[in-house]
Amino acid sequence: MAGTGTAQAREGSWSSEPTVSVVDLPRQGQQTYRLIHLGGPFPYDKDGAVFGNRERLLPAKRRGYYREYTVETRRVSHRGARRIVCGGYERTQPEACYYTSDHYSSFKRIVER
Repeated sequence: MAGTGTAQAREGSWSSEPTVSVVDLPRQGQQTYRLIHLGGPFPYDKDGAVFGNRERLLPAKRRGYYREYTVETRRVSHRGARRIVCGGYERTQPEACYYTSDHYSSFKRIVER
């Protein structure tokens, strides 16, 4: 797996871009990634909601550019900490997607290799 580091850029800079391959995502992450490209249906009401990037760990973009989607976590009674955040103005054809397993504390860009 390439780029095993974690993004911790501040002030909207994205100096090094850690990555994760789609096939290296957890199975539930792969399912969510596929649903994003199909346009749903999504299991959670908040899926597809605007992600504000308040943590400023992703490249700085205008509000509405990023949207968040839940990656199911088994054996929890809530949405859990795992998410995919995609950027772009065409929801089913995002320009970039990022995976976080720690509720927005770090991100890895998803690549399709």
